[in-house]
Amino acid sequence: MKRKPVVAIVGRPNVGKSTFVNRLIGKRHSIVDDQPGVTRDRIYTDVEWQNKWFTVIDTGGIIPDDDDEIMNSIFDQAKIACEEADKIIFIVDGKDGVHPVDEAIANILRKSEKPVYLVVNKIDSYLESNMCADFYSLAIGEPHAISALHGSGGVGDILEIITADFEVNDDAETDDGRIKIAIVGRPNVGKSSITNALLNKERVIVSDVSGTTRDSIDSLVHYDGKEFIIVDTAGIRKKSKVDWGVEKFAVDRAIRSIRDCDVAILVIDASLGISDQDKKIASTITEAGKGIIIAVNKWDLIEDKKSNTIGEFSKKISNDIPFLEYAPKIFISAKTKQRLTSIYTKTQEVYEQCTKRISTGLLNKIINEAYVMNPPQSVKNKRLKILYTTQADVKPPTFVIFANNADLMKDHYKRYIENKLREAFGFFGTPIRISLRERKMKSK
Repeated sequence: MKRKPVVAIVGRPNVGKSTFVNRLIGKRHSIVDDQPGVTRDRIYTDVEWQNKWFTVIDTGGIIPDDDDEIMNSIFDQAKIACEEADKIIFIVDGKDGVHPVDEAIANILRKSEKPVYLVVNKIDSYLESNMCADFYSLAIGEPHAISALHGSGGVGDILEIITADFEVNDDAETDDGRIKIAIVGRPNVGKSSITNALLNKERVIVSDVSGTTRDSIDSLVHYDGKEFIIVDTAGIRKKSKVDWGVEKFAVDRAIRSIRDCDVAILVIDASLGISDQDKKIASTITEAGKGIIIAVNKWDLIEDKKSNTIGEFSKKISNDIPFLEYAPKIFISAKTKQRLTSIYTKTQEVYEQCTKRISTGLLNKIINEAYVMNPPQSVKNKRLKILYTTQADVKPPTFVIFANNADLMKDHYKRYIENKLREAFGFFGTPIRISLRERKMKSK
């Protein structure tokens, strides 16, 4: 797959970097808030401009020489983004004028030896464009006035300049063949640590402070000849504990990442066990129809392990979350990287189950045998009769059963049919959908 050009967006906090990215892609992708430091990790987004595709990296606001641990991590992330990028857009605030932090960032960017484009944001009218003149003092190049919020000014002009030497591609590249993995769970269970360990680099910020990850972060990784997209998500807390604003949007983004993924890795803290919130997140995954793997992280913290410790913990998970008995369970440690690569192998296996199709003849044979072995009880002298079964879809596997009366199929019998399907065909790691349709029986 041909590599797209990469453009990094950098600047101090609250100058409108994420608003600019959202303007480029035409939707609200990066979280935008007046609070500085909302964007913390590197967020990769594909952008198309006049049939030219490139990747934009939205970075956290840079404050050089800041003593705060999180701000230092944001600075490191921005530096990595500049190293990865082919070109850099340096955004400053036109209403604030030249800021000392802008000067410090300009000094860093000049040393990068990358093409840097100075963009003066928040210029909402032609009369305000004269405020750009002061920014020549940064010695970065000609300032380009824009309004990222309103889309006015020179947004199109700066894109024309940046993409001038990019190749035209009439057929946008797709992610076909890639398996998208969402790493989800409660806050502070080790999701970002797992992501970094899988990528073998500090892709996302890791801290003991709950809620460090706020955006869903996509990373492309190759393993054993296959491509995976790993999505690190914000910790999902109880609704009653989620603050309105940035955190709410971050949780919404995490839930959206579940809906967009192929397989979700539900991370559970081995030292804390299973909580009600774990069960709710598991329900969200199954309701979305996604493949699921339960990853018990921090397994290195469990002392006095015995030969059956994993078996006992697995049994406890099945008892506490009985509707996920079909989900494979792996016991890992992001810190020691114990069994970490099993995430890739298990994901591949679960994805194959999610996309499995059963021939109609074999499917009807299994369903008819299950019906004969255990026919449903009659209701008011009426008995359910299964006439025909077909598989309608995959991801998740969806089956349509044609019967004489859909109301006669009770939930317990539907679970019985599902269990028989799993016994015959596997379908581990994926929910199964069964729907009923009525079809009148032909008279003799």
